[in-house]
Amino acid sequence: MTALTQDALIERLSAIVGADKVRTDADSLETFGKDWTKIYAPKPTAIVFPKTTEQVRDIVLLANEHQLALVPSGGRTGLSAGAVAANGEIVVAFDYMNQISDFNAVDRTVKCGAGVITEQLQNYAEEQGLFYPVDFASAGSSQIGGNISTNAGGIKVIRWGMTRDWVAGLTVVTGQGEVLRLNKDLLKNNTGYDMRQLFIGGEGTLGFITEATMRLTRTPKNLTVLVLAIPELDDVMKVLNQFQGSMDLTAFEFFSDKAMRKVLARGDVPAPFDSSADFYALIEFEAVTDADMDLSMNLFEQCVENGWVVDGVISQSETQAANLWRLREDISETISEWTPYKNDISVVVSKVPPFLNDIDEIVTREYPDFEIIWFGHIGDGNLHLNILKPDALAKEEFFERCAKVSKWVFEIVQKYDGSVSAEHGVGMTKKPYLEYTRSAAELAYMKAVKAVFDPNNVMNPGKLVDL
Repeated sequence: MTALTQDALIERLSAIVGADKVRTDADSLETFGKDWTKIYAPKPTAIVFPKTTEQVRDIVLLANEHQLALVPSGGRTGLSAGAVAANGEIVVAFDYMNQISDFNAVDRTVKCGAGVITEQLQNYAEEQGLFYPVDFASAGSSQIGGNISTNAGGIKVIRWGMTRDWVAGLTVVTGQGEVLRLNKDLLKNNTGYDMRQLFIGGEGTLGFITEATMRLTRTPKNLTVLVLAIPELDDVMKVLNQFQGSMDLTAFEFFSDKAMRKVLARGDVPAPFDSSADFYALIEFEAVTDADMDLSMNLFEQCVENGWVVDGVISQSETQAANLWRLREDISETISEWTPYKNDISVVVSKVPPFLNDIDEIVTREYPDFEIIWFGHIGDGNLHLNILKPDALAKEEFFERCAKVSKWVFEIVQKYDGSVSAEHGVGMTKKPYLEYTRSAAELAYMKAVKAVFDPNNVMNPGKLVDL
């Protein structure tokens, strides 16, 4: 293998995608070389913007020929440094692969380029009288390829599952530069290993997704939102059981009073009610008939009578429902000014209360000067622990102290057979802690799979697993 000079590299890349689709200016390197994590400084060599699967293939073949490292870049909304180029890599940005095509009303499927924005797909589905249910706060900027590569979850998992549940077929370019078209959009296809699933959640370490056929479903009717004030964490789960035992919920979220206070302080969203409590639950469901509303009110009253809930509000319009959702969805953006150290962890739903209490006790005891913000998708066992940086503390010292917190947190995750990354992927930030969720045998098999698809380690090296 021969090394390429910078000029020769730019010339070769330009020959593949066109000179106007290769950038080396400082602003582009900074913008496209990072995601939402703030731990690593971006240092890519170049940014390249392919428009076709064939161009991606040629980029990968060039990388193999000259041992170049490639990093995929979607909406760059990840929180595990999976899309960070910190070591001179070439960033492959999928922004121009953003076409939606081949809508099939019978199969309820549509083809999406890897660069299609999540909200773009949601809006397209709505135009066809259908619904794409995977949703999260970054839907306006995250891309389908990145969603699939991290198996994104979000706020509707309790009803509609993760991204992998909506992928009918994939086109991928492997680390060896081979183009694979996986599953052919079939509902039933029992012909051996489903390699599609290796690339879903693979974070671009086996190959790059260039196109996906996504499934759509019927549009839910009259989505209605309840926000409840709940004094005790254990009672949050009792409320979940009470509602879930009688209704099909589309979401069940929770957040702490500290989290809501941060959102309300911005002045963009009104307080839901005068009462306060340590925790809040946001419940969403379809109110198709008056009987559905009556049932929800009866369940609410039972929760109050049992002492689990002290106050609540139910949406009376789409606008009010959207404002109630903002109490939950605006948390991440609101707390970003405090440079939060984030942990995205999960256990089975029944273990959530003792799991959260164990973690909160340790963090509060060991770091009384740190403000802790809890929120998450408690209906599917996924919790987000956010530790806010004190203004007077340097970022480097803050992250160093938080790394000690993570070790203790992940020991508790291991104790409860949970996951160190519920929905944000592994990237670089969670890679050192995989052993708390994955056995040594599992990690060995993961490395073996990586070696088969990407023997020269050119695909997002340093992320997820190492060769």
